[in-house]
Amino acid sequence: MAKNVLICDDAAFMRMMIKDILSKNGYNIAGEAENGLKAIEKYNELKPDLVLMDITMPEMDGIEALKKIKESDPNATIIMCSAMGQQAMVIEAIQSGAKDFIVKPFQPERVLEAVKKVVG
Repeated sequence: MAKNVLICDDAAFMRMMIKDILSKNGYNIAGEAENGLKAIEKYNELKPDLVLMDITMPEMDGIEALKKIKESDPNATIIMCSAMGQQAMVIEAIQSGAKDFIVKPFQPERVLEAVKKVVG
């Protein structure tokens, strides 16, 4: 059965790119969110197998959203994506429960490798 993925990024073209990569490889896009608040809302509504979460977003950033989702569902599987390859943010994301971290701009292979690693 195809894994359901929630894509959270404030840039529509990034959501489209990720959606394209994943749907071509047999993943089901359960939903999209353009900020951290919407990501939490959508997560609770859809209960996806995986969340791809951008860090820098309006209203609530990805790390804050990650923490909130993990509070309500400790088993949530979340991969962070961000153009900021800053060590501190990567470390904070992983310590907060992210399963992996993808740095933008990313190659489709890197996205698939991360997704396969965490949800198969």
